[in-house]
Amino acid sequence: MDADEKKQTIRLKYGEIALSGGSCCCSSDCCGSSPDVSKSLGYSDKDVQSFPDANLGLGCGNPTAFAELKEGDVVLDLGSGAGFDCFLAADKVGSTGKVIGVDMTGEMVRKARENAREYGYGNTEFRQGDIEALPVGDSTVDVIISNCVINLAPDKEKVFSESYRVLKPTGRMYISDMVLLQELPVELLENKDLLVGCVAGAILKEDYIKLMEKVGFKVQVIGEDTDISSRQYERLPVESLKLKAWK
Repeated sequence: MDADEKKQTIRLKYGEIALSGGSCCCSSDCCGSSPDVSKSLGYSDKDVQSFPDANLGLGCGNPTAFAELKEGDVVLDLGSGAGFDCFLAADKVGSTGKVIGVDMTGEMVRKARENAREYGYGNTEFRQGDIEALPVGDSTVDVIISNCVINLAPDKEKVFSESYRVLKPTGRMYISDMVLLQELPVELLENKDLLVGCVAGAILKEDYIKLMEKVGFKVQVIGEDTDISSRQYERLPVESLKLKAWK
């Protein structure tokens, strides 16, 4: 699959999830319900119960839990889905702050906007766009968060370069994402289900960090969830990596 085919495959699948529900697990029976998945990833009962229509069980961590958000921050969520992490962030930045969600899937953006209206979040904004070419101005963002999305992007260096561009000089980036612990066979890399399941598009952990450093970021590993392999990914050689990055 070339980059365009990968993006189209992802867009179609996540559009379907936005309309009918689902998950990004590698099989239909490995995850359990969205609340169960979310709690295993670090969300509280209150988080899960507050925004049920926004929680589609698509993450691999909870970046809002370690993102050190404060009132007045401008936050950007890369791959915002139905808005779950955006609403959690919006509570932390308050009325003087703002949360911008960017997602390439039109159905997700519409669902997130509907959820924002339903839950009363006037300090959120959802934009349709590609995280490899962010619809966001230079040096306008205090904090970037992203939850299990960058692995889906064919050109991760562009994602990190764009993230560096939109962050203020004092900005920070907090990521929870799937990475490989060893190379996958070609037949798995070409598997569309594993692509939309956040595995076939993932790269080796050390390569992920090197790409971030290449565009100028300093990177700190905050945590590594290796148990997610057996919980959600049928013991494939993957983990959920938690990172903090800054200029």
